[in-house]
Amino acid sequence: MVERLFVYGTLTIPTVQQVVLGRKVTGTPDSLLGFRKSEIRLGQHQYPIAVPEANSRLDGLMLELTLEELARADAYETDAYQRIRVTLASGAEVWMYALP
Repeated sequence: MVERLFVYGTLTIPTVQQVVLGRKVTGTPDSLLGFRKSEIRLGQHQYPIAVPEANSRLDGLMLELTLEELARADAYETDAYQRIRVTLASGAEVWMYALP
């Protein structure tokens, strides 16, 4: 079974995908309306995070992952993020990580 995941931060980077997912994933460019990219501090590092904001647009990639890869992405994102369902500008229904 394939799951779609919208990514907009570190999981867009092929080397990060290789480490986290076990392979590099070719994504499809897409956007999410009504969200913008912000930052969250985890430890001593800053990471991107999606936050709702009217009239905003968040650009990223739609990845097609196995259930095992999605579970790996969940573990990578930690409980600092919540996986939610959203509809992209293309009409695709996907998972993405946002503020809990």
